[in-house]
Amino acid sequence: MKKYMNITILKRIYLTIFASLCTTCVTFNQKALGAEKVAFINGPFQRSIKVDNLIKLASSGEAKGALKQSLKLSNQNPLEIAEFLNQELNLSVTVTSKLMYSRIGEVLIGRVAKVIYPIRVPDKSVSIPAIRSAVIQALVANNGNISVIEFIKCYPNRIMAINLPNLLKVIKKVESINDLIQFFSTSPLEDLKTPKTKS
Repeated sequence: MKKYMNITILKRIYLTIFASLCTTCVTFNQKALGAEKVAFINGPFQRSIKVDNLIKLASSGEAKGALKQSLKLSNQNPLEIAEFLNQELNLSVTVTSKLMYSRIGEVLIGRVAKVIYPIRVPDKSVSIPAIRSAVIQALVANNGNISVIEFIKCYPNRIMAINLPNLLKVIKKVESINDLIQFFSTSPLEDLKTPKTKS
């Protein structure tokens, strides 16, 4: 495994997360504390980036710490990454709230929860509410707009984990952001064809 993550992969990670979130959202009254780090998990290996450094990059285009090192090693332009982090999508809180608590919405969020979850707690009973909370807090705080950086800032756990193997499985199936949105929004329909069995 390379010592430093290629930032191109990092950009694709953000793109996948953003695309998946574009298909869901909700109302949630609990105030999110916000993540302090984003940890990229690959089996026993883990690499973390401070959220403060991501926020700094998004607001000023200036990279610091491990993020700066990764950008330098991969010869990436910090301003381009900052622009990506700040890309916004406008969503109706009321409409997306109904979607997130519908059956299809829960299946969809369950798929997203395989990629992002609180560190060391991949259980859906924890990861799904965390995603819902982060999305709505970002929407409320930004008048119905959501971006990757705002989602991360509102994620209600100190460390937000990103499961690289699960993420790469998704990336292999898509070639563009439109494909990503299509994947996350239509795949749940296949799961709904088979009724759930009680254990």
